[in-house]
Amino acid sequence: MKQIKILLADDHFIVRQGLRLILDTEPGFVVVGEAENGEEAIQLLETSFPDVILMDLRMPVLDGISAIHKIMRKPNPPAIVILTTFNEDELMMQGLRAGAKGFLLKDTDRKTLFDTIHAAARGDTLLQPDVMARLINRVDSGPNGITQREGPPLSERELEVLQAVAKGERSKEIAFHLGITERTVKAHLSNIYAKFGVDSRAAAIAIASQRGLLKDIS
Repeated sequence: MKQIKILLADDHFIVRQGLRLILDTEPGFVVVGEAENGEEAIQLLETSFPDVILMDLRMPVLDGISAIHKIMRKPNPPAIVILTTFNEDELMMQGLRAGAKGFLLKDTDRKTLFDTIHAAARGDTLLQPDVMARLINRVDSGPNGITQREGPPLSERELEVLQAVAKGERSKEIAFHLGITERTVKAHLSNIYAKFGVDSRAAAIAIASQRGLLKDIS
């Protein structure tokens, strides 16, 4: 089985070492580099060729959000998963809109860590339900939770597809539950991306959350 190559980008040595110790125990993963800031992470892309980057958001020299923007402009960029804490909601939303595939709490369990990396490596989005629920509820939490309702409205079917995506379902599962083909699911996703002006599931979920479109998911 092909190993998933992982780059760790976090300015805290103990966080990087903890992740490396966990990932080194799993045969399907190999840590190919460590970076203390976003600039180092970008430089290491040229020599380590990672499949997935675990990216902290608050780093010196170049922060995670800026690094994500720069990396996503490169040809065939690796998948990026945000490393976050419970007080970085706004930054998480920015990271998802910038192109990150998902996010991981720094105190996450091994299974969630492994599942999220596998999902990112195959191009899917896997968002932790507890954090996603908090972001959705945050829409009406006050002046910082701004709801953005601008833009073309989604059709009822597009909203059903997007809500299923937010729950972590893959295209095949969505097609089965809604009684449509995978091709139709992908067509709906393309329409959603066009209406939101994004090009990924994670970014679409971020915007839908800000617009209050995911409150009914369970």
